[in-house]
Amino acid sequence: MNFNYYVPVRILFGRGQLNNLHQQTLPGKKALIVISSGKSIRANGYLDQLEGQLDKAGVSYVVFDKVMPNPMLKHVTEGAALAKAEQCDFVIGFGGGSSIDSAKAIAVMATNDGNYWDYVGAGSGKGQPVKNQPLPIVAITTTAGTGTEADPWAVITKEDTNEKIGSGWDCTFPYLSIVDPELMVSIPPTLTAYQGFDALFHSTEGYLNTTANVMSDLFALKAIESIGANLDKAVADGKNLDARDNVALANTLSGIVESVSGCISEHSLEHALSAYHPNLPHGAGLIMISKAYYTFFAKSGSCDDRLVKMAQALGKTEASQPMDFVDALVDLQRRCHVDQLKMSDYGITREELPEIVKNARHTMGHLFHVDPAVLTDEDCLKIYQESYR
Repeated sequence: MNFNYYVPVRILFGRGQLNNLHQQTLPGKKALIVISSGKSIRANGYLDQLEGQLDKAGVSYVVFDKVMPNPMLKHVTEGAALAKAEQCDFVIGFGGGSSIDSAKAIAVMATNDGNYWDYVGAGSGKGQPVKNQPLPIVAITTTAGTGTEADPWAVITKEDTNEKIGSGWDCTFPYLSIVDPELMVSIPPTLTAYQGFDALFHSTEGYLNTTANVMSDLFALKAIESIGANLDKAVADGKNLDARDNVALANTLSGIVESVSGCISEHSLEHALSAYHPNLPHGAGLIMISKAYYTFFAKSGSCDDRLVKMAQALGKTEASQPMDFVDALVDLQRRCHVDQLKMSDYGITREELPEIVKNARHTMGHLFHVDPAVLTDEDCLKIYQESYR
């Protein structure tokens, strides 16, 4: 019953909430809007909608639109330089997790010296303290995947060393977040599934984490339940707003889980895959390894009761054995048409898997310390090998 709870984010949740942005007390008068290099934010009229809200609020803005699906250090550096040059006094991350994560890192570097990797506390990062308060961050999510609107974390890849690492501080919690499911109806079915499973695994990992507590458990089980009952519906019909509402809620709850508990080594293993192969969507990588990963823990005897409760939350109400969770998980993947993903389709080879294991331990090895059972490098390699197609 011992826990720390600190999630200092004002969240506006619900359909049409972006239209209320101009009514909020915003943290500055000039914003750097951080979006992806893709076309969807503009093509769907979302950027125009945001700019209209800022115009109503009397806030000027400049757009930085180079963010990749797996955010890169070079773009953090470039975005921070633009924020300084334009004298922006806050940052808006607008889009999926990559845009919001990049906005957080840019906000840090807009007010601090050196390189962002100076402040990263894992891998080759120097782990220096963030001395100056970052620019305030407004997070407006158009996807339901990372929960980054409700946590302090930013996952950035240092492309020259293939290090994909999550970092965060109390000062990188968003000042304000908007979760508007109406912005999510244009997401294609496959990406809806990838993002939804990312949210799911934030909660399943947070629930199995040895730091899990009564508060994180509340949010995790509700998120798992909402995804189990609604993700396949959102995949089947992207305009089903009831399903979108519930998956978006699960995503935000999972972000709170990330703040109160945290990920375990499943995320380390996936980050290493997509660090070497940045064309691999994060959610897809998690799906690929998930059956073998959770089977390992189901057979370990370390968290039987929790796996059963997760299976029940996922919809297998009669669950009584740890492997029931794996069965429920695979069934949901089948219903969402993502149960046959292949690593080889993204250029991953069997021969490089041992090196990827080393990368997972080097970059985010701390997540292995909160696993419910010890995962050796041999176990990790076996998970990759069993997942390989």
